Amino acid sequence: MEEEKRLAQGLEQTLREAGAALVGFGDLGGICPPPLTTGVSVVVPLPPDVLEGIAEGPTLAYLEAYHALNAKLNAIVTAGAAFLEARGWRARAQTTDAVTQDATWRTPLPHKTVATRAALGWIGRNCLLVTPEYGGAVRLSSLVTDAPLPTAEPITTSRCGGCRRCVEACPAGALTGALWEAGMDREELFCRETCWEKQRELMRERTGIDTDLCGQCFVVCPYTARYLQRTKE
Repeated sequence: MEEEKRLAQGLEQTLREAGAALVGFGDLGGICPPPLTTGVSVVVPLPPDVLEGIAEGPTLAYLEAYHALNAKLNAIVTAGAAFLEARGWRARAQTTDAVTQDATWRTPLPHKTVATRAALGWIGRNCLLVTPEYGGAVRLSSLVTDAPLPTAEPITTSRCGGCRRCVEACPAGALTGALWEAGMDREELFCRETCWEKQRELMRERTGIDTDLCGQCFVVCPYTARYLQRTKE
């Protein structure tokens, strides 16, 4: 047990030194085939100035931050996998070039699933991860391993309560307003096609770039607002 604790502490230190703001370990039994059934979730927040800039819609600065944070996350989970492999454990980093996404935006193991299993947050009405520390203003990644890490109690239900700010703010009207529970089908929360089309429209109008990015559903989240307020205090 003491050896497992030291392993977890060393891994978390490695991930945080590489730039992770939040780190969690989750049991993926029943989701991932053995032996890689432990998930490691890492989260980094969007910079406050970028968040303030997208209050009225997506910006070029947001697009640049989006790609920069993805690259940072790739480096973080790669460092974590290397740490574990150097100690004799198997690990696979879920980097952007290693994860396949189909035409409906689905991946074999969503980072959001690992994050909720690791108790870093829950899925909001906007179908995005919501963390107590940063709201939905986060980018995330993960790795899977067979290392004996102490895992958290999963979060399996929404903690959004009666809040509907993201639903009301969605410029596409793509959110159903349903509260998330683990195992719920994504389409019960939002319409992917409507969301995707509106994101592209907004990005073309505001930046001239044809890509799908918006941010309006998480910039209004009360947890995101608290994050921004803390940065000003």
